[in-house]
Amino acid sequence: MAVEVVMPKFGLTMQEGTIQRWFKAEGERINKGEPLFEVETEKVLYDVEAPASGCVAKLLFAVEAVVPCAAVVAVIAVDGEDAAAIAHAYRGGPRTAPAGSRTASPAAPPASTAVRETSISPTRSASATVPVTPAARKLATDHGIDLATLQGTGPGGRITREDVDAVIAHGIACPPTGSASTLRGMRKSIAERMLKSVQTTAQLTICTEADATALVARRERLAAGFPLTYTDLLIAAVAAALRKHPHLNATASADAVQEHDSIDIGVAVALEDGLIAPIIRAADKRSLRAIAEESRQLAERARRGTLGVDEVTGGTFTITNLGMYGIDGFTPILQTPQVAILGIGRIVEKPVVHAGQIVPRAMMTLSLTFDHRVVDGAPAAVFLRQVVDNLQR
Repeated sequence: MAVEVVMPKFGLTMQEGTIQRWFKAEGERINKGEPLFEVETEKVLYDVEAPASGCVAKLLFAVEAVVPCAAVVAVIAVDGEDAAAIAHAYRGGPRTAPAGSRTASPAAPPASTAVRETSISPTRSASATVPVTPAARKLATDHGIDLATLQGTGPGGRITREDVDAVIAHGIACPPTGSASTLRGMRKSIAERMLKSVQTTAQLTICTEADATALVARRERLAAGFPLTYTDLLIAAVAAALRKHPHLNATASADAVQEHDSIDIGVAVALEDGLIAPIIRAADKRSLRAIAEESRQLAERARRGTLGVDEVTGGTFTITNLGMYGIDGFTPILQTPQVAILGIGRIVEKPVVHAGQIVPRAMMTLSLTFDHRVVDGAPAAVFLRQVVDNLQR
């Protein structure tokens, strides 16, 4: 019985994937578990394995095709079947398929599976970095091409697979062709998700200042024992506050709100072509040292492009820190279906009234965006106050 291979769905937000490469041609033998095709999604690039052994009877989409999740992309003729007859039956697409065919969705890669992220070629200097798609980067690596020698033709000078293909075919870099009119890959997904977020939720942002003097002193003291960032301390403070205010540790669908027992905090990591939020699982149950170590490892893998799918999906709350860029306050956009996100501003010394005296204190701005359909202003303010109290203690 022929096996239909469909575009897998990894995570709630994935709606489509772009086929970047077929590892097998029609008529070739493939074994179960072997890579069949390479997919670029909103966050990652990964190899999809064949769900069955047999002959690749039909490939239904070309490279660079954008395919909705669950759509049939290929058909495998199992041993003993006539691959040519099956290919003929699918000549007009899966709707003309024989009634006896069965559909198989490739399993999601395990946590150890390397999932490549849109990132910057490490061969360029800091003053000359440009974005590069995951497919282009991998293709360049496979063929030993120095990305620093290429000029990208994608949006913002982004190096695309076509640019690398041109070098392979002709031995020359593609000249720039001006601004592209479409968004693709991670940038396209970010645009769509942010627009959907503001269109489908009632977002409200409240801000307050926190006295971070004790926080600064604590980090300096603890950093002598192990690497520690302010974001690590904020994760711990937010996790403790969420345990007391579970209505912020929630996700919302069209007709339901689910409060989660596990506090899984996503921490935004900036990349040249977007951002990604790897997740610290059960953050309230981890020691500060454990949070710091995992946060560091996840950030490194995000920038290298080796995060697993399960490390970037399923968060219940997000923290985004722009303090290192000199920003005080800002308005974070919800990472739906989550109902809240906390923005962190810079720590700056200011003259403030403390214990009846005007003295210099380290101050920082916190900006909490929440879905007002789910959370009212007063409970959100109480939660933010709890975070401030945790930080100041």
